[in-house]
Amino acid sequence: MSNAVTAVSAAPPEVALAHFEAEFTFETDCWDVHDALSSGEPGFVLLDVRGPALFAAGHVPGAISLPHGKIIGSRMREWPEGTLFITYCAGPHCNGAARGALRLARLGLPVKIMAGGITGWIDEGFTLETGLADSDARNRSTADLEV
Repeated sequence: MSNAVTAVSAAPPEVALAHFEAEFTFETDCWDVHDALSSGEPGFVLLDVRGPALFAAGHVPGAISLPHGKIIGSRMREWPEGTLFITYCAGPHCNGAARGALRLARLGLPVKIMAGGITGWIDEGFTLETGLADSDARNRSTADLEV
């Protein structure tokens, strides 16, 4: 019996293996980000690439507000070479995380996306912070001048 699911055959196992292994080089999930942040030494910088108003309304604790359009070389030099960046946006319906990741990759920086974004974070039962941290408010005004 054929239907929309079975009409196209699944990839051979060796092709599926390569595909699914590669996915982990491009993305991580909310649970793993939460666990790493809770350790105190996550090994990455978490970037909320939405606009400042959305960041202030609710963001992942420990994230830095850096809208994807403001990701530029001079700003990224604030971090040591080789720093891993994790980007996130509103959720699976939003491509902001991919836009931010693309900008970081074009700058030659290691990057992954946090799959699910804010929607996934909330779905996992994790809480959000509100407001802007002092450093984010200062950086936002500086970053807004650089495009």
